[in-house]
Amino acid sequence: MTKSMGVDVGGTGIKGGIVDLTTGELVSDRLKIATPQPATPEAVAETVAEVVRRSGWNGPVGCALPSVVRNGIVESAANIDKSWIGRDGVSLLASAVGTRISLINDADAAGIAEMRWGAGEGHSGVVLLLTFGTGIGSALFIDGRLVPNTELGHLQMWGDSAEERASAVARQDHDLSWRDWAEIVNEYLDYVESLFWPELIIVGGGVSKRADRWVPLLETNAELIPAELLNNAGIAGAAARCVEVHG
Repeated sequence: MTKSMGVDVGGTGIKGGIVDLTTGELVSDRLKIATPQPATPEAVAETVAEVVRRSGWNGPVGCALPSVVRNGIVESAANIDKSWIGRDGVSLLASAVGTRISLINDADAAGIAEMRWGAGEGHSGVVLLLTFGTGIGSALFIDGRLVPNTELGHLQMWGDSAEERASAVARQDHDLSWRDWAEIVNEYLDYVESLFWPELIIVGGGVSKRADRWVPLLETNAELIPAELLNNAGIAGAAARCVEVHG
């Protein structure tokens, strides 16, 4: 069994576990610690280190962050403190955890997991994963290869970032019915499809646990299916990327 550890940093919780890379399943307890507020780089790094310590893992660690990440540098910050922007996230986390680190956008990590072990397994062509939660995350694949850092939740619609109206949190904040929210999501999906023309769209995020309430209400040209790995996708994908980077 080939194993690796992944940690998924979210706006409310930092989750981690040891992953069997043949199946994508966790072979340890799924550990979760509340995200520190404010979620500054140093505070998050200390929490990631605590998650790793509790797991007993002592090898390289893959970490997923709600940010654009290029060459280890954090270029944006969604649901974490803006002081992350411009920081060398890899060096910061490696120093705190005491081991080698790989760093990846959180939706990209979830997409890697879904393509390897979940709803996207075996699919070629253009595949798009969209995660609906606090915001909207995206991961775009062309013949199985990731196009990183797409951040399609920040497309401009309705005079603002699309996720301000189409995210799962927006549904709750505006007290929308599933049908009313699905109409908004359909507008968003129509725009995204006009840009990328995917053959398959996978919808995930926390709200995918209730896929039966809203996915049947969506209308797309592409085949559309719910994600399969749910809340463990970011952990599994981060662990997989770690092995790609560090072996």
